[in-house]
Amino acid sequence: MNYRRLGKTNLNVSEVSLGTWQVGGRWGSGFDDALAEKIINEAIDQGVNFIDTADVYEAGASEAAVGRVVKSRSEEIFVATKCGRQINPHINENYTPKALREFVEASLRNTGLECLDLIQLHCPPTEVYYRPEIFELFDRLKDEGKIKNLGISVEKIEEALKGIEFPNVTTVQIIFNIFRQRPAELFFQEAGKNDIGVIVRVPLASGLLTGKFTKNSTFEKDDHRFFNREGAGFDKGETFSGVPYEIGLDAVTKLREVFPDQENLATVALRWILDFSQVSCVIPGTSKTEYLTSNNAATEMKSLSNEQRHAVNEIYDSHIKKYVHHLW
Repeated sequence: MNYRRLGKTNLNVSEVSLGTWQVGGRWGSGFDDALAEKIINEAIDQGVNFIDTADVYEAGASEAAVGRVVKSRSEEIFVATKCGRQINPHINENYTPKALREFVEASLRNTGLECLDLIQLHCPPTEVYYRPEIFELFDRLKDEGKIKNLGISVEKIEEALKGIEFPNVTTVQIIFNIFRQRPAELFFQEAGKNDIGVIVRVPLASGLLTGKFTKNSTFEKDDHRFFNREGAGFDKGETFSGVPYEIGLDAVTKLREVFPDQENLATVALRWILDFSQVSCVIPGTSKTEYLTSNNAATEMKSLSNEQRHAVNEIYDSHIKKYVHHLW
């Protein structure tokens, strides 16, 4: 495993880290505590030292599993969680310092940790990024020893650029992958200027970029890849990166022609992301321990050639760009 500096947090984190949205099982299949703990422990065994969770992942079960494992290990493991998505209705007016404080304190109880290494606003409405009192709260929480760093998890480039104007924002979690390339433009440039840690989520486009799906693949009704393709539950960009499923499959077929010797495209897709120096870490999720090995193999894979990167960009431009580039 290789490690990179997470912006001005000054934490050195595994460049392939772990996202825990589905760590206790497949999306829509319920949460298995034993499986979650097995996956988290195996990730740490393979060198992962940064784990991303959220209070809404399985109603706190993910946070609790992360906390149990981290407290049982001797290694220094950095825990990031998120707050805000429990607000219902999820609108700007319901974001208050009081509500967010209560969420942070609940996450501390749920994880059993005394202090959170990173707390992230969890994709709040765009208007929240224009309210200084929301960001000032986290300075107080830091002074109280409840958090070490503040980050933001965003849907849109606009939100990322506005959020990093606040000096206490240290990281941005954003969707970035072969099918969502816009962050590599202005945002990466500004993140570098402001010493912002960049955490990449949805790196495999909800599994599309593994190359394992076909037109006949099916998903359970509680799986967001079934019900959220048009944004019925939350921002549709979280599902297949906002790419229409069949269009994505066609693009993956083209990617296989560029990488004919790669049985598992996931490793290639993660390597493509890691080839950007502005990226601090990528947080693929997994529901099986065996996927950890293929994901983590990206850290040892050599960088893509200029010819391969050009071919990937051509596929994006011809197949994907018109569906996603202007939306997020």
